[in-house]
Amino acid sequence: MRYLLLCVGLVLSACTTVPAPRPGGEAAGVSAPASDLPSPQRAADNFMQVVDRVEPVAERICRAQAPGLACDYQIVVDNRANMPANAYQTVDRSGRPIIAFTVALIAEARNQDELAFILGHEAAHHVAGHLPRQRDSAIRGAVLAGLLASLGGAEAAAVQTAQEIGATVGARAYSKEFELEADALGTVIAFRAGFDPERGVRYFNRIQDPGNRFLGSHPPNSARIETVRRTLASLR
Repeated sequence: MRYLLLCVGLVLSACTTVPAPRPGGEAAGVSAPASDLPSPQRAADNFMQVVDRVEPVAERICRAQAPGLACDYQIVVDNRANMPANAYQTVDRSGRPIIAFTVALIAEARNQDELAFILGHEAAHHVAGHLPRQRDSAIRGAVLAGLLASLGGAEAAAVQTAQEIGATVGARAYSKEFELEADALGTVIAFRAGFDPERGVRYFNRIQDPGNRFLGSHPPNSARIETVRRTLASLR
């Protein structure tokens, strides 16, 4: 079943399509004026039509570029109360990729091209193996930080704190690079599904720019837009 209401917690990836509130204090996306938003029925129809067209393309590209990887995407709606406009990719216990959209994001997307680009972006994270790569980087950061703290004579509590900080730093080490990689492949996926990624990426013109912060999880919006335009130029 493609459309499910996700009512239980998921192990979230560190990926969000837009900056959303997190323990690290990232800013939330800026909502579009109510007059510019589609009706609830139109928003729901847009989402379902985009999934119908993008999902099979994403699965074909996944199988072509990552043989052996589970490519049967499950697209779900995260309907937890008060969740901001956001999308993320994770996997279930069997390794099946899950892509979740919050209700707020579906409601705020102004057209199908925006939803298609976001869905392609999240699908691309799985194809590129960003979750396991991020996890490995976090583990290395935790081990190194814990070892240094131990060698420095730190007590157990301090070592644990060092490990937690090291894991966070490790997880963030390549996050901007991963986002741009997903933007590029996501552009290909949306384009091959018949959508306009350049129109879709305009979503970033309406949200707060994370800037180029040290160890920030997302690159500047301008870099993401330029990545889409450069990728499109190679496809046309």
